[in-house]
Amino acid sequence: PARGEQGYDPEILARIDASVQRAIKRRKLPGGVLHIERAGQVYRKAFGERSTVPASEAMSEDTIFDVASLTKVVATTPCIMKLIENGRIGLEDRVQKHVPELTGDANKAHVTVRHLLTHTSGLNSGIRRGFTWSGYENGIALACGEPSVGVAGLTYRYSDINFILLGEIVRRVSGQPLDRFAAETVFRPLKMTETGFRPPESGMDRVAPTTRMADGSILRGVVHDPTARAMGGVAGHAGLFSTASDLARYARMILNRGALEGARILKTKSVDLMTGVQSPELVTARRGLGWDIDSPYAGPRGEHFPVGSFGHTGWTGTSLWIDPVSRTTVIFLSNRNHPSGGNVVSLRAELGTLAAEATGWDFQQVSPMLAPILESDEEALQRAIEARRGAVRNGIDVLVAREFAPLKGLKVGLVTNHTGAGRDRTPTIDILHRARNFDLVALFSPEHGIRGSLEGKVEDGHDKKTGLPIHSLYAGKTKRKPTPEHLAGLDALVIDLQDIGARFYTYISTMGLCMEAAEEAGLKCVVLDRVNPIGGEVVDGPVRVGEGTFTSFHNIPVRHGMTMGELARMYKAERYPGADLTVVPLEGWKRGMTFDETGLPWIDPSPNMRNPTAAMIYPGLGLLEFTNLSVGRGTKLPFELVGAPYIDPGELAGAIRDAGIPGIEVVPVRFTPESSKHSGVECGGLRILVKDRHRMRAVDFGLALAQALRGLYPHHWDTTNLNILLRHPDTANFIAEGLPREDIHRSWRPETTDFAARRQKFLLYD
Repeated sequence: PARGEQGYDPEILARIDASVQRAIKRRKLPGGVLHIERAGQVYRKAFGERSTVPASEAMSEDTIFDVASLTKVVATTPCIMKLIENGRIGLEDRVQKHVPELTGDANKAHVTVRHLLTHTSGLNSGIRRGFTWSGYENGIALACGEPSVGVAGLTYRYSDINFILLGEIVRRVSGQPLDRFAAETVFRPLKMTETGFRPPESGMDRVAPTTRMADGSILRGVVHDPTARAMGGVAGHAGLFSTASDLARYARMILNRGALEGARILKTKSVDLMTGVQSPELVTARRGLGWDIDSPYAGPRGEHFPVGSFGHTGWTGTSLWIDPVSRTTVIFLSNRNHPSGGNVVSLRAELGTLAAEATGWDFQQVSPMLAPILESDEEALQRAIEARRGAVRNGIDVLVAREFAPLKGLKVGLVTNHTGAGRDRTPTIDILHRARNFDLVALFSPEHGIRGSLEGKVEDGHDKKTGLPIHSLYAGKTKRKPTPEHLAGLDALVIDLQDIGARFYTYISTMGLCMEAAEEAGLKCVVLDRVNPIGGEVVDGPVRVGEGTFTSFHNIPVRHGMTMGELARMYKAERYPGADLTVVPLEGWKRGMTFDETGLPWIDPSPNMRNPTAAMIYPGLGLLEFTNLSVGRGTKLPFELVGAPYIDPGELAGAIRDAGIPGIEVVPVRFTPESSKHSGVECGGLRILVKDRHRMRAVDFGLALAQALRGLYPHHWDTTNLNILLRHPDTANFIAEGLPREDIHRSWRPETTDFAARRQKFLLYD
């Protein structure tokens, strides 16, 4: 076919033009710059507009773009590789060696530098949003404090946190911030003169603007990514600005395996490591170090570039793809989110396909660089995950293994909700309904309903899947216990509920009332035990004083350190001696285990208990919930945020830090609840980070928080309802009087010592 003057097929170039113009017309993007390069032949073109508001500006080839996540491979990854070359860090180094504050759950101790670079760390995808904060150090604290969501070396999850941490490793090991180190070791030697973080005012007229903010202003020269922006514009995952011309120089260096025009940036071995598959064997998303090779994000590869070519994308509408076989580079830069919205996912893939065709290279003759993955070995992956995480079995799994022996021949009612499920997440309702050696004839629903999604009163009903009747145990103050009519015709009540480990979490109250009803009706009571998600060693807080309520059913401390089965044994001995109780025990659980060490799937026990971290904090923060504080309800992080309109975040954070609570870190933030307390009103407060689940004492944190509030805001913090969940008038008075925490602890000792002796008789696990 005829070639254009740039060495590319003019018909294909015309189709490329048409594709981009069509996307612009459909408002997928305001404009962009395309750069195709092979064997020294360059095609570069600007399309559309650089800016549409507040004024129209034509796009130019030298436009400077916020390249978003291209930061990961153009700045952070080469800096890390340089430090590896210099022997300053190792690929297999544990991240905790360089960032020791990456703590808070069992997974984090296993995370290596390689895991960060291949997105197989098991860390969360990013710092969760729903609150505002600022400061680089706070960003690092938040990144380190996010709970893990997978298993290092076995779970693939694309994560900004991985590269936030890599950027921090560069800073700590090199002694220079990422922007300075990248400029010295990568950008200046490559003569990438218009690449860097926080672009100077002198070139601002060529910077492509991005999003319209809530106040109507347009971001220009300020990084779009909210986390990088809050960190001051320099972070390992985003913040870089560059041009198509500069990125082309970087790509040439990569294709030349580390050198360009006499300047060696990286060793050949480093580039080979970066651009070859480095993902663990059982992970099907194949990535190099930093670079994407064959993952769900590899759309810019298009239909022709071989699997084994590599690249990356950026959220603002940027992409870079490099094929070492044909030595082709395709760069597409856009500001698709200007002034809002936009989407270039399909356009990137189309441009990748057309760019390959435009080169005239015969890709059909290219032998595959990587063999295709025909299917994933899910069973092997799950075995590996269980070997790492542990294989604790809850009571329902043990009951199945024992072929339902305790229920043989019985007519059974089941007290459960969505947390009643086997290790494979099969609902206990379905497991028991399918069993053949007994009959499941009725269901009983606690607070939050049979599926755990309700707030407030729960009505009777029928289960859609099984057709079984559902009797509500949360239909009003007088309707929290099964009635004789509910129990008529039953031989046994089976209880399968996930507790949280705090006295005022109501599932332990529901269990107690069901045991009472079963004793009165002469029924067998079978408790399918479940792990205490916050561990079974620590007992913390005062023992309840006075009469029981639904949120303080039994005279136990705030954090009791017992499982449901152990509490049931205590209830039988101390309340229901005539109860016919059977506890189906756990297997594989040790008292010192917290939930993240069990390998069990987390299922939110209630709408606002969304992860094990919230559960760890709950016994302390929940104590203060009936005061005029927001505990994060109505936000994306219930029980991980606390605040009120009258709180100065920095002031309160300082007071909590001064209190020296082990295992907890706080970050000053602002947030606005969308419902519940202080709905629609901005609150100053704290983001609470769990740094050591075994050392932290949530009740002590709650006590320190109460004392700080009393000292800082005596005329604003209303303690009228403090004792509703605390249920210990002396402690409430001590807080009001400003008694030191140590003295308050000392006042609890006689009752907690007595409880420890009571508790010991009912424990089932070491």
